[in-house]
Amino acid sequence: MGDSKLLVEMGMRIALHRKLLHLSQEQLAEKADVSPQLLSTAERGVKALRPENLLKISRALNVTADYLLTGTSTEENMAFTSEKLSQLPPEKVRIIEKILLDCIELVSE
Repeated sequence: MGDSKLLVEMGMRIALHRKLLHLSQEQLAEKADVSPQLLSTAERGVKALRPENLLKISRALNVTADYLLTGTSTEENMAFTSEKLSQLPPEKVRIIEKILLDCIELVSE
């Protein structure tokens, strides 16, 4: 995979998780102790993150740095998802289960 594609995909994962947490770029930047400009360039895949900034952002998003880099889910990421689902009422969990099943069916075609 080319470096630019890796950066763009990593940026997409950062933006996705930021939005899942209902954070603005400014809020995540503050939480991760990085500048909003750094976060913006990372989300757009314009520039590579220094290792220490990658760790700060991953910790602020409650995901592993490996997940941000590769997109590979780990037990830690699955635990985060499970914890978030456990906060929902049962009827909302059923809606999300249906969405997941629809997505799996869609990508399996």
